[in-house]
Amino acid sequence: MEYLKVIFEEDGQIVKWKVYFVDENTALVEFDLKRNLEPTDLNGITPPDAIKLGFSSKTVIISGRGPIWFYAFISHKYHIVRVLAIYDPRLNGAVIVASHDVGFKEGEVIPLKPV
Repeated sequence: MEYLKVIFEEDGQIVKWKVYFVDENTALVEFDLKRNLEPTDLNGITPPDAIKLGFSSKTVIISGRGPIWFYAFISHKYHIVRVLAIYDPRLNGAVIVASHDVGFKEGEVIPLKPV
């Protein structure tokens, strides 16, 4: 999949973040953990700000390898976005886990090529 552009990149001590506009309606938030996380690490991790970066009105897809509780943490941070989905390579798509848009339902899969 061709991404329109990288809109944010941050290489922190614990997490490397990258945010792309996949298209005009979709943003992809990728994370790469630099080490195994400890629960106390959450106090020092700030995901990219959807409002400041201009993607809160879009479908937001989260992608990366991490513990389930880290995904819960990130999902909570993005509760304001229009549609939130989690990328699953086994499905070649992203599963919608939260939606404030009647056109998108939880459990639907947004088809994607591998990210």
